[in-house]
Amino acid sequence: MLLELPRLTNSLRDPFDVDQAYLHRKTILQNLKPPSSANSVQESQLARKIVYRWDDASNEVRQVYKQFIGAVVELMGGEVVSEEFQEVALSVYKLFCTQLEDVEDDQVDKIIAEKKLDLQKLFGYEVPLLKLQRVLSLVKRLLELQKKDDGTVYIPEGQDESADDMEFGADLVFRAPTRFLVDVVLEDSDLFIEEATEIPNHGAWYELGDSATYIPSASGGNFDLEWLRDACDKIVSESISQLPRDELAMAICRVLDSEKPGDEIAGDLLDLVGDSAFEIVQDLIMHRKELLDAIHHGLFVLKSDKNASNAQSRMPSYGTQVTVQTESERQFDKLRRKEEKKHRRGTDHGVENDLSAMTFSSLVQASGKKGLFDDIIGRGDAHELPVTALPQGTIKKHYKGYEEVFIPPKPTAPMKPGEKLIEIKELDDFAQAAFHGYKTLNRIQSRIFQTTYNTNENILVCAPTGAGKTNIAMIAILHEIKHHFRDGYLHKDEFKIVYVAPMKALAAEVTSTFSHRLSPLNIIVRELTGDMQLTKNELEETQMIVTTPEKWDVITRKSSDMSLSLLVKLLIIDEVHLLNDDRGPVIEALVARTLRQVESTQSMIRIVGLSATLPNYLEVAQFLRVNTETGLFFFDSSYRPVPLAQQYIGISEHNFLARVELLNEICYNKVVDSLKQGHQAMVFVHSRKDTRKTAEKLVELARKYEDLELFRNYSHPQFELKKREVLKSRNKEVVDLFENGIGIHHAGMLRADRGLTERLFSEGLLKVLVCTATLAWGVNLPAHTVVIKGTQIYDPKAGGWRDLGMLDVMQIFGRAGRPQFDKSGEGIIITMHDKLAYYLRLLTSQLPIESQFIKSLKDNLNAEVALGTVTNVKEACAWLGYTYLFIRMKMNPLAYGIGWEEVIADPTLSMKQRALVADAARALDKAKMMRFDEKSGNIYCTELGRIASHFYIQYSSVETYNELLRQHMNESEIIDMVAHSSEFENIVLRDEEQNELEMLARTSCPLEIKGGPSNKHGKVSILIQLYISRGSIDSFSLVSDGAYISASLARIMRALFEICLRRGWSEMSSLMLDYCKAVDRQIWPHQHPLRQFDKDISAEVLRKLEEKGADLDRLQEMQEKDIGALIRYAPGGRLVKQHLGYFPSVLLSATVSPITRTVLKVDLIITPDFVWKDRFHGTALRWWILVEDSDNDHIYHSELFTLTKRMAKAEPYKLSFTVPIFEPHPPQYYIRAVSDSWLHAEAFYTISFHNLALPEGRTSHTELLDLKPLPVTALGNETYEALYNFTHFNPIQTQAFHVLYHSNKNVLLGAPTGSGKTISAELAMLHLFNTQPDMKVIYIAPLKAIVRERMNDWRKHLVTRLGKQMVEMTGDYTPDMMALLSADIIISTPEKWDGISRNWHSRNYVKKVGLMILDEIHLLGADRGPILEVIVSRMRYISSQTEREVRFVGLSTALANAHNLADWLGVEENGLFNFKPSVRPVPLEVHIQGYPGKFYCPRMNSMNKPTYAAICTHSPTKPVLIFVSSRRQTRLTALDLIQFAASDEHPRQFLAMPEESLQMILSQVTDQNLRHTLQFGIGLHHAGLNDKDRSLVEELFANNKIQMMGRAGRPQYDQHGKAVILVHEPKKSFYKKFLYEPFPVESSLREQLHDHINAEIVAGTICHKEDAMHYLTWTYLFRRLMVNPAYYGLDDVEPGNVSSYLSSLVQSTFEDLEDSGCIKINEDNVEPMMLGSIASQYYLRYTTVSMFGSNIGPDTSLEVFLHILSGASEYDELPVRHNEENYNDGLSRRVRYMVDKNRLDDPHVKANLLFQAHFSQLDLPISDYITDLKSVLDQSIRIIQAMIDVCANSGWLSSALTCMHLLQMVMQGLWYDKDSSLWMLPCMTDDLISSLSRRGIAKIQQLLDTPSTVLQAIADNATASRLHQDLQHLPRIRVYLKVERRNSDSNSSEISNGFNLNIRVEKTNTHHRTSRAFTPRFPKVKNEAWWLVLGDTSTSELYALKRVSFSDRLVTRMEIPSTQVNLQEMRLILVSDCYLGYEQEYPIE
Repeated sequence: MLLELPRLTNSLRDPFDVDQAYLHRKTILQNLKPPSSANSVQESQLARKIVYRWDDASNEVRQVYKQFIGAVVELMGGEVVSEEFQEVALSVYKLFCTQLEDVEDDQVDKIIAEKKLDLQKLFGYEVPLLKLQRVLSLVKRLLELQKKDDGTVYIPEGQDESADDMEFGADLVFRAPTRFLVDVVLEDSDLFIEEATEIPNHGAWYELGDSATYIPSASGGNFDLEWLRDACDKIVSESISQLPRDELAMAICRVLDSEKPGDEIAGDLLDLVGDSAFEIVQDLIMHRKELLDAIHHGLFVLKSDKNASNAQSRMPSYGTQVTVQTESERQFDKLRRKEEKKHRRGTDHGVENDLSAMTFSSLVQASGKKGLFDDIIGRGDAHELPVTALPQGTIKKHYKGYEEVFIPPKPTAPMKPGEKLIEIKELDDFAQAAFHGYKTLNRIQSRIFQTTYNTNENILVCAPTGAGKTNIAMIAILHEIKHHFRDGYLHKDEFKIVYVAPMKALAAEVTSTFSHRLSPLNIIVRELTGDMQLTKNELEETQMIVTTPEKWDVITRKSSDMSLSLLVKLLIIDEVHLLNDDRGPVIEALVARTLRQVESTQSMIRIVGLSATLPNYLEVAQFLRVNTETGLFFFDSSYRPVPLAQQYIGISEHNFLARVELLNEICYNKVVDSLKQGHQAMVFVHSRKDTRKTAEKLVELARKYEDLELFRNYSHPQFELKKREVLKSRNKEVVDLFENGIGIHHAGMLRADRGLTERLFSEGLLKVLVCTATLAWGVNLPAHTVVIKGTQIYDPKAGGWRDLGMLDVMQIFGRAGRPQFDKSGEGIIITMHDKLAYYLRLLTSQLPIESQFIKSLKDNLNAEVALGTVTNVKEACAWLGYTYLFIRMKMNPLAYGIGWEEVIADPTLSMKQRALVADAARALDKAKMMRFDEKSGNIYCTELGRIASHFYIQYSSVETYNELLRQHMNESEIIDMVAHSSEFENIVLRDEEQNELEMLARTSCPLEIKGGPSNKHGKVSILIQLYISRGSIDSFSLVSDGAYISASLARIMRALFEICLRRGWSEMSSLMLDYCKAVDRQIWPHQHPLRQFDKDISAEVLRKLEEKGADLDRLQEMQEKDIGALIRYAPGGRLVKQHLGYFPSVLLSATVSPITRTVLKVDLIITPDFVWKDRFHGTALRWWILVEDSDNDHIYHSELFTLTKRMAKAEPYKLSFTVPIFEPHPPQYYIRAVSDSWLHAEAFYTISFHNLALPEGRTSHTELLDLKPLPVTALGNETYEALYNFTHFNPIQTQAFHVLYHSNKNVLLGAPTGSGKTISAELAMLHLFNTQPDMKVIYIAPLKAIVRERMNDWRKHLVTRLGKQMVEMTGDYTPDMMALLSADIIISTPEKWDGISRNWHSRNYVKKVGLMILDEIHLLGADRGPILEVIVSRMRYISSQTEREVRFVGLSTALANAHNLADWLGVEENGLFNFKPSVRPVPLEVHIQGYPGKFYCPRMNSMNKPTYAAICTHSPTKPVLIFVSSRRQTRLTALDLIQFAASDEHPRQFLAMPEESLQMILSQVTDQNLRHTLQFGIGLHHAGLNDKDRSLVEELFANNKIQMMGRAGRPQYDQHGKAVILVHEPKKSFYKKFLYEPFPVESSLREQLHDHINAEIVAGTICHKEDAMHYLTWTYLFRRLMVNPAYYGLDDVEPGNVSSYLSSLVQSTFEDLEDSGCIKINEDNVEPMMLGSIASQYYLRYTTVSMFGSNIGPDTSLEVFLHILSGASEYDELPVRHNEENYNDGLSRRVRYMVDKNRLDDPHVKANLLFQAHFSQLDLPISDYITDLKSVLDQSIRIIQAMIDVCANSGWLSSALTCMHLLQMVMQGLWYDKDSSLWMLPCMTDDLISSLSRRGIAKIQQLLDTPSTVLQAIADNATASRLHQDLQHLPRIRVYLKVERRNSDSNSSEISNGFNLNIRVEKTNTHHRTSRAFTPRFPKVKNEAWWLVLGDTSTSELYALKRVSFSDRLVTRMEIPSTQVNLQEMRLILVSDCYLGYEQEYPIE
């Protein structure tokens, strides 16, 4: 049936369409978004309100408008809140413009006088007349101008009128929501009508009087909405009305609420309900008042609910319903909306506007509530989260213009049974020291004590502010300290504690508290924040670091600081509830990183979280990995030490002025209430200026209400005393306000004034303190009452005013109530009405904490990738799984944009996780911050990403730089680019700042400003320039914007510099570096460099220097007095000159040697040239060394060089590096040294290419011919064929076969590793055996390891089958004469062969060499190259002398300059095979990755993860070899690989053998580390392992049982090999080049020529200078000199030049040798001296023997001998690794003789310490020292023997004996003079020694003579038998002497010339028949030897010395010198070279 429509159409509405409204609102919101960069002044809304048709206004109008704005700013005192400012400006304008029409000038003052009072109300203080007049004249001017434009005067209407006829929502005060969200029951259709539309009608129901909450009467005849509902029910049921009940009821409500007179209303009602319901209408009219109250109350409640719900949540909800509409419906909707709009415009429909869209039922429900917070006050539904309950007893009151909610203090919870407070004396003694002055812990601390102090659990404590969380942290710290208290002292270097505090101010407070309390324990606490940097040393000696989340994030992001984060054992995170804040992501990143570190390193890091009370603490606990049973503690507010009463006041006044007035009134009333009860109060305001304003306002109101006495404190006993102190203060305000008992406090005051105020307040002299929030953070100063006045604070990061965050409010409320004095405290927050519900929910902790991590996911992912902890998508997902985001995503998927379908399809959300990661990775890949390989999921870090991570640059900024950064930019473009960084994107422009910005742009900005001051980037660039210019700013908002910008400026500049440097742009890099320094120093690059001493040189002097244009160079040349005259200030001259000396400068010089045509080697010498002063230079200065080509604007090499104070005083420093050069050559390269921190401190050096002779470019390679592989049968000898287990030779062997096997030609074979070169060498040997079987083969291999490998290989496969003899000659093993003579094959290291072949004249077997094989001959260019060079040259020389042909076969990798090498080896064209590197039998794929770390250890550390990733990618199942560069690193890398495998959950993935056989093998391994790594299938292999272990590892590896740490590709098994090279970033391009083109081999003989020339002189090969010249022409050096002269410092190869070069080389070598006492030169002849012969014989360097000559004397002591020994040049290369100086320091305290403490990093000092440690048998600190000791002892023998020879040659008996004792000490590891010789026996103990000495046995000889029966009596059986066994090893020696006269020449009559001494020595113990020495503490096998010393003990002269060795007996003779016939004093002394206590003296009868 069709309804007849009633008259009131607008009481009927269509169903409300949510979606339509949603879309509608969305479009409105989009239109309201502030335009991004166009938000300049022109668009200002204020301008539009004041100036008519602003967009078309003329320039003049705009200028005047600007001036007007400026004048208003001044009027307000320069510090303004935008919103406030706009209202004031508009009010002022309106106030005057109505009065000013057609007013004559003389009446202006009159108007001012009239309006003065209004203005005073507006501003809240007296307004200066002058400023007013200026404003007035400007208003007048504006009016006139506008009139001129238009003819009429434009007067803005009052805002109230304008509100009604605007488009709905156009004047919303809109803040773009962080996330759009609707969270409301769908019936509350009022949702989309914002309440900013002001409705005049509100007044009617808003002022419910100052009564308490409206409560409907409870009588039976209750006329409220429920009654109305029943009445409507009745009407409908009697079918009087056709409308349904609820609509009818709503229609009735609307009628009742209209403005019509009573009778009209009655008529309308009757129309609605029909005549029959007349009684009902009567009731309605009678009780209209009650019903209206109910309606308004319900409306009000609904509205507040809506506000609350809007304010509360920040996340989107996606649950809104969707409706489908037909076309006609849409048309209908449109009409309906138009109609609605029409109604909305009408003024009389104010409330209908609200009522129209309500449902009646919601209204009924709302009106039924007693008050606004009914539904929040708990209904006791247990199943609901406590999200909506306000505490019991909450009272709400309405007043005019505001509303107040009072929450009573929650009573302190009673102690539970069994709960007791822990007394401090129950703690450990050391812990009590930290609780000095405490009796007990409080309840919360006692409750958590057990878990915190006695377990390692992670904990989360949620407790109210002020509950003593500091002490909880303290207990956790003490628990950690307890762990490291061992052996009675604290091991401080084992742990670090990190305390993360959210604000710098808090960090400072925590630092001072903890330093003070932990000082008794000697714990050092330091702050590490943006303000407080720490040096590396400071960090090392600190045990507890207090830091902010960002700073700690930056530190743990860098792999170079890994060492630091690995020591962290306890991480305390304060205020964890910050997760909800913008800074939450940083905490998430930190925790995730820490947790991953815990899992991957299996180390224990305890996490302690402290937070305020929060609802979803369970999830936060889960995130921190807290065990909810044991580690989670949640305390509600009843645990506050001082219960807190809270008052929330919401001001609903709309008029701005009235609002300000009301705010002050309320604040004043609250303060007075508190003072009346005798309490102190603190008022927190939000800007520095406000502190003064509020304080003055309080005084003014107190005067008005005559309450001043309440504030004053004259009666205080100390008042007069303190008053004097206050009067001293220079701060006027502090002094004035003190009189009235009020103080102010903000960060802008002087430190002294702030301190004074704090003291006065805490002593009670000030009753009220008005302060900013900094006080709450930084200082612990409580008061009974705390008032927060207004909740808007200025935040430059958000670009304006934002609401006070939860954290700040909690911190401020935490200051309420003084634990010592008050029973309760009071916190009052005064805010706007619409924020009321938000703060209520916030502080009754009902907002769940959500994660903000998605916002910064990209940045954090990049950081993890740069750190190397995330290398692929799988790891990234795992990492994401550690974040709080992941936990919340599962709990509340909708909030993170995950629909239900997704959740159902993917319950673990792993797909979502992957999608998040992949999106972020894609975006980063696009920005070039990483390489993301979608297919494999691998992620690789790039330089750009690494820079962004290290400098904390946001991803969006990097995108900006990618777009804006170009190779050539000027300075203003750079500043503009920085201004575009996303770090500053929130900074906004404000009208009120315009004038000041324009002024600043004129005064303080030397560079042009892009976009001018009226653009936001322009504003940022003005502030940047202002910071560098040190300009001053007035307006508050600019000050904080400026501070915010300058905080990020330095790192952004540094990052841009690094980016330019990485791109190799030289001009931009130097410009950016200048600006980095400009920002650091706040000095412009164009200002005078001496400004950097501005603390010492006055500004005046500097200004004059700048005016005169006196730059540094000019000043350097001037005298003091001239400078004085120049600046017209005589004393200044000296000052300037002095500081010129301090100005850092260095001198550069370089030598350039070409390696190839495209690569140069540069040796740069850096000489510091300034006076070092710690005050200016600190401990070190950093310099960038850049090599650049200015023509192409490119940097070819850059490195950072650190100049320390020590280096500045020492020798010039040498750096070596390689740089590329290109054809055509540029004219020159520049080498620049630029200081990293001092402007204008730089030095240049030019490398010119004009006359640089480059080596020839050609490299000729032998082509690999396509030959048919030769079968083995080609050898034509069955014995030979049987040697090989393959059938055919490979292509390379085939091609060289003929030359090798069928000819006698010399061969050089260059081919890649693994191409079977050894077999080629064997072919040459077989040829020799065929043709000259009596000749020897000598095989020279550069490393002992290769010698051993050859020995084992040939012993098995070659020697035995051919029946040949083979010997090995290495440092470990020296064969005797006989073995050498009979050997067919000698395998030797170059050194050994050099030593032996030096005396080739006397050694026959050297002359019998027929074939010399040189393996790895490309090592000619390495350190040991010169020896190879010498032996080849010598063998060729020998063969030319003996005229016996020696055949040379050289084996090497592919060479660049094979021809020179061939020429030197005497190889002809057909013997030269030089194949390309690519001719590998197994093709090789190479990957190079660079790593930037500057320091070796952290750099190696950062390579371990990529190494593991490379194994997994390239060779998960096949064997892998990893080469590292030190023994120690093998261990570290292996341990890391194990750890990575474990964290991948395959700890044993590298192991391929069953457990039983593994255990069997492990039992044979001696090395501890190796045993550990083998269990995981990883072997170690280095020179420090013993032979057995080493061969075991090789065997396991060869059998594929383990993966080992090298050569890629196995010819027998693999199709291809992979190589991955990880290098230091600067060297990457160098390695890349030489992997693919062969490397030229240069000679390094020049550096070591002395020793070799000396050897040849001793051998007699060189007798005068020509011989030496001739000798040099045989060398390889000579060949290379002709080809690459520039490398050796020769300009060209003219014969004359070459010969003069060589001759000067020989001359200087001769002179050096002569100076060192090795040779003697007579004219041109040279002859060897004693020292020279010793050097040659013992293979020592000439510098070593020269040192012997000058330091050994007739009776040198043992200590001096030890110093001489460790000072030998042979120990120059002993490694002193990173940090080993600390170990050396430790050793130096434990050894007997002092060493030089200043040179603990010197290898010679280390050698000395190692010797002493060996003699004292000390434990060495690390295993590296053990291997170092082995090599030191090994070398020492020949050095000591040389020293003995030096003593003997000089005839010094006592020195010779001391030196022999030194050798015995080395052998036995004992002190000769201190330890008893009995200690040589391993079974000796202290008890045994004492029982022997009781028998009078103190020496080993006495023990040898003791019968065994006596021994058994002394000791028990077991000991005696062991003693007996040990004694068997020692020889017993008897000596027989006989003197006989020497027979003279035949029948000569002279007396015979002297005597001979015949000696027979024999061993008496028959068992001891070996000559093997018994030296258990010496690492190598040694044979016994004896010295026979003939000397005079009384005069300590030595006559003769003979060294003998024998196994059984020996007969020898010594000549007694003829001069000495006095035989009485002569003695023969027998000395052992390895046993102590074996000296035997025999007189000569």
